[in-house]
Amino acid sequence: MMNEAAIRVEDAICSRKSVRAFLPDAVPRDLLEHILRVALRAPSGGNLQPWRLYALMGASRDRLVAAAAEERKIHPMGEAPEYPIYPPNLNEPYRSRRYRLGEAMYATMNIPRDNKAARLAFFAHNWEFFGAPVGLIITMDRQMGVGQWADLGMLLQNIMLLARAHGLHTCPQESWASFQHVVRRTLPIPEHEMVFAGMAIGYADGAHPVNSLKSERAPLEEIVTFVE
Repeated sequence: MMNEAAIRVEDAICSRKSVRAFLPDAVPRDLLEHILRVALRAPSGGNLQPWRLYALMGASRDRLVAAAAEERKIHPMGEAPEYPIYPPNLNEPYRSRRYRLGEAMYATMNIPRDNKAARLAFFAHNWEFFGAPVGLIITMDRQMGVGQWADLGMLLQNIMLLARAHGLHTCPQESWASFQHVVRRTLPIPEHEMVFAGMAIGYADGAHPVNSLKSERAPLEEIVTFVE
C-alpha cells in the first residue's frame, strides 16, 4: 500500500506532460522561488551541481521573446545548436516514436502533414514559451561531460514534478538551444556556459486542443528485462 506522500509523487509523474498552450495568468514569484529552491536538491555526481538557471518573468521574458521574433525573420528555425538534439539517421523504434508524436500533436489541431506553413507557425510558439508567463533558460559549464548531462536531466525532472505538485504545468524546450546567440545577446550568460534548453512554466490552457495530447509510452515488457 502506498502512503500519501507516494501517491502525491505518483500523481505528479503521471499528470506531467509537455503543455504547449498556457494561460497568461502570472505565477507568483515566491512560488517559483520555492519550486526552484527545492528542485536544486537534485543529485549530481560528486555534488558538482553543474547547472545554472535564468528565470525570466515579466519584462525580461518579453525581451527574449521579442528578440527571438526578430531573429526568426532571418533564421526561422534558428541556427545550429552546440550539440545534436537528436542523433542523425534515427533507427527503429526511435524514429517511429518521434514521428507518431508529431503526427498526434498536429492532429489535435487538425493540421495535416502537407500544411507545412501551419505546422511551422505553431512550432514557432516554442520561442514564445507557448504563452507561459515564466521562461527558464538552462545552461551548463562547457567543461562538463556526458555524466553531468544526466545530472542536468534530473534537475529538470525535479522542476517539472514540483510544478505539477503546485498546480502548474511545464514544457521542456531544447528548441532554445537553436537560438543560443539570441539568448546570449539578451541575457547575462558568460561564454563558458553552454545554452542547453529552455522551459515554459505556467498554468495550462485547458481549452486549447493541443493540450489534449498525452504522448504514449512503450509498455513495461518492451523496456524492462527482469534478470533473476
